[in-house]
Amino acid sequence: MPRTLGRRDTTALIELLDRDPVANIFTRSQVSMHRSAVPDGFAHIVGVDGDDGLAAACWVGANVAPTAMSEDQAQKFAVHALDSRQRFASVFGPATSVLPMHEVLREGPQPIFDVRENQPLMTISQLPDGIEQNPLRAAKIHEFDLVLPASAAMFEEELGYSPLENGGSFYRSRVRQLIRDGHTVIDCDEHGDVIFKADLGTVTDEAVQIQGVWVNPRYRGLGLAAAYMSSTVQYALQFAPIASLYVNDFNVPAMKTYQRIGFEQVDTFATILF
Repeated sequence: MPRTLGRRDTTALIELLDRDPVANIFTRSQVSMHRSAVPDGFAHIVGVDGDDGLAAACWVGANVAPTAMSEDQAQKFAVHALDSRQRFASVFGPATSVLPMHEVLREGPQPIFDVRENQPLMTISQLPDGIEQNPLRAAKIHEFDLVLPASAAMFEEELGYSPLENGGSFYRSRVRQLIRDGHTVIDCDEHGDVIFKADLGTVTDEAVQIQGVWVNPRYRGLGLAAAYMSSTVQYALQFAPIASLYVNDFNVPAMKTYQRIGFEQVDTFATILF
């Protein structure tokens, strides 16, 4: 049966997460930040023990992120999540775990907004020789008011609503922190408008997950995306040996761009949006 992990489980949890540093990057980054299997705040991590110790785990907070679980375990974790009476923004991770959780969560009290069933998880550790790159730089904190509209536009295009509704204080803080950490890269035109933006959304010693990729609509269709993504990968690889991302399967142009610069699919993610 699932149990809430304690501080004494930290070593075992890290060993479990490090078996797949790309797929487990979110929870691994949280454990590194809190230096414990017990996060600060209302979030917690649930685990299931096997014959050889900790066999599976699941981050349960504003988001739910499963790790190394079978279909049966995933459904038990979903029941635990419902019993916690928390509200969730999303469930994301390997499709083999997320989709069985959906079978349980769709019967819960919180309505599901969308299910992204096929999101290729892609990685790259080295750019191909001679790949074209466009100039990029880390955004500066005084450019927050420049970056925020680009970030919000990307979010709204992806999810269909603005993250700045009702003030969006959490989203604003998130954008500001990414800039402070040097995890947002941009390029601007001669008028100072953002042409391209991307974030290193999650960073560990083993991997970086690229998120928030956005091209200004005025500059789309000009063949700029691949060169900008190449530069983003080059920047990301300064932080860890592997750069990763996951993309909706219906976003064919993006997938072709990533493949063109050397990304390869290593797994399939799925996301449940509430």
